[in-house]
Amino acid sequence: MATIFTKIINREIPASIVFENDKVIAFKDINPQAPIHILVVPKKEIPTLNDISAEDSEYLTAMYLAIKDIAKDLNISEDGYRVITNCNSHGGQEVFHLHFHLLGGQHLGPMLSI
Repeated sequence: MATIFTKIINREIPASIVFENDKVIAFKDINPQAPIHILVVPKKEIPTLNDISAEDSEYLTAMYLAIKDIAKDLNISEDGYRVITNCNSHGGQEVFHLHFHLLGGQHLGPMLSI
């Protein structure tokens, strides 16, 4: 079943796209957790980190290179940013299509507060 990200990739639903190439699409999160909150998604459907295969390495490389370029374009590369991915329900994954959250634009606090 197609995820919301697949529908964005296929232009079935709108998104504020900030980056795209043949392997990756990146767009603004509709529920931002920081002033800059971008979702970086491979154009290949990979449900979770657990589903990555050796053949997917080109997609992962493309995702990280996109993150670097987006951070530079959004002027957060020097001050810093955070990249997060969640895996499965206990890890907080809500959309089962691998994606990275790029967060920045302010000082980010600790990862976990217990």
